[in-house]
Amino acid sequence: MQICSVCSEHTPKYRCPACKIRYCSLGCYKRHKDSCLSVNPEAKDSLYTETRTVEDLLHKEDIIDKVPLQRLQLLGQSKELRDLLCNPHLRQLLRSIDSADSKDDLMQAAMQEPLFVEFSDQCLKVTSNEAGDL
Repeated sequence: MQICSVCSEHTPKYRCPACKIRYCSLGCYKRHKDSCLSVNPEAKDSLYTETRTVEDLLHKEDIIDKVPLQRLQLLGQSKELRDLLCNPHLRQLLRSIDSADSKDDLMQAAMQEPLFVEFSDQCLKVTSNEAGDL
């Protein structure tokens, strides 16, 4: 189990967008951000002005099955997904996977949870080629 990189007391829930260290609270983020951004002043400017696209994050050679952006945007239009995301347990599970260093392990565990399987199946249904042509 990890501990906050700032206070070394609590379990971290967040990650610094500039340097990626993990911290547990707004107070720890405020304590950290001054030293983090002063070490790399260019990070402060690029952190808020740089616009990243999905294509920036995805590299063709790293992906076998790539879902087109138009299909990914359908996720935001799905009433079924919105309904599932009203469940606080699912939201917490997704947050913990997103913030984990070892996402593979947490994904394996999450796939044992019926709610997560239902969410995954719905995402696949919305983005699959069988969902209809764009």
